[in-house]
Amino acid sequence: MSLTPHADLDLHLEVGETRPARALERALRDAIVTGRVTAGCRLPTTRSLAADLGVARTTVSEVYAQLAAEGWLESRVGAGTWVAETAPSRPDRAEAQAAEPDGRPRPYWGGYPDASLFPLGEWAAAARRAADAATLAELGYSEDLRGSLRLRAELASYLRRTRGAQVSPERIVIGQGFSGLLALTCRAMAGAGARRLAVEEYGHPAHREIAAAAGLELVPVPVDGEGADVSRLGPGIDGVLLTPAHQFPTGVPLSPARRRAVIAWAQQTGGLVIEDDYDGEFRYERRAVGALQAMAPDQVMYIGTASKALGPAVGLAWAAVPKTRLAGLIAQRSVLNEPRDTLNQLTLAEFIAAHSYDRQVRRMRAEYRRRREYLAARLAARVPRARLAGVPAGIQAFVILPAGTDPDQVVAAGLRRGLAFKALHEYAASAGSGNPPAIVAGFGASPATRAQSDIHLVVAAIEESIADRCRLSEGEN
Repeated sequence: MSLTPHADLDLHLEVGETRPARALERALRDAIVTGRVTAGCRLPTTRSLAADLGVARTTVSEVYAQLAAEGWLESRVGAGTWVAETAPSRPDRAEAQAAEPDGRPRPYWGGYPDASLFPLGEWAAAARRAADAATLAELGYSEDLRGSLRLRAELASYLRRTRGAQVSPERIVIGQGFSGLLALTCRAMAGAGARRLAVEEYGHPAHREIAAAAGLELVPVPVDGEGADVSRLGPGIDGVLLTPAHQFPTGVPLSPARRRAVIAWAQQTGGLVIEDDYDGEFRYERRAVGALQAMAPDQVMYIGTASKALGPAVGLAWAAVPKTRLAGLIAQRSVLNEPRDTLNQLTLAEFIAAHSYDRQVRRMRAEYRRRREYLAARLAARVPRARLAGVPAGIQAFVILPAGTDPDQVVAAGLRRGLAFKALHEYAASAGSGNPPAIVAGFGASPATRAQSDIHLVVAAIEESIADRCRLSEGEN
């Protein structure tokens, strides 16, 4: 139906016959999010809106009060109810739609950082200092395939200080992203006779593809509230790929007991533990969980990356390599003849040395924490039966949906709103995983100016799917 909140403005609201308060609340929020009603717009009186919609006046009053409490609306004594000038997710005109300019949904994947927060000024200053200080040897061909010694020294100090790693510059190898170092590691394992690699039941499909392309057979292990169930590892497994600090994408850390168990397995069998520390800096409730590598540096290949704290454009990652594995890794690098990218490495070394990396991590940690807390608050207010699972950490949210909700319908509702995120089953290593109804929403992926707007769109997609399911159930009955 149409209503007239201002003399020259009509607004279409869809309010169903069931649960009218929730439907009206959602419809008004969506109208503000999408820019159909703008800041300063006066809304109808509770009496006239109730008459137009055919609902009780108390219903409209409760909705207005709820949205005013959340900051969407404001009441002016003697002047009615208005859309607040600082509504939580009111987008700029140019950003009224979440989709890209070409109409494609914007990626809202787990693991994506906010590129708009890249510290361009500090990075440019570090690049200038690094170039000015570069030696002729550093600017030429290098025979050391591990990467820049200056960067390896800075990383060794940084990882010891912030992640508790036991590492020296001699055993660090610089690479092009986590995927590049994982490919080298898997090829080196296969070259040394390894055949089977255990992987977490849920994880990045691309990482499994990299391991399979190296000739390794993948063995999925279940993930529960304590992380990967490493009791499933046996003598026939040659290595295991883990995200122990913050399991991707379920968000649970590997429990202390399972940390001890996987190290014991590696020491007894000679198997390799590959530690993917993709977002270890972003823990919000307490101090970060230390690197698993610190417990057994001769059994654990630790791999970290600058992609989350800085941005994928930097393209650098690092591996702390067990002594017995170093020669095999370097041999694979020699065969592949990867690019050196020395100037970028020197820039990152300067960036770390100037403590700019620490400052950036703190900035990003504070920003992503705010986003996660905002998402948790919106879910609690609007979809209390949905919840965030896993520890407060990282740059994506693992959202458990109410029982009976189809996560694929939530994903489809998100696409209609211009956001592309995934259901949990899309991260599963096998079709028979018995996936709970859940989605993985990458709140870190939004530009800072759209962070809250996108969170509202995700919550609205969940609301829509639940409402549709309720209508279908009522129709069947």
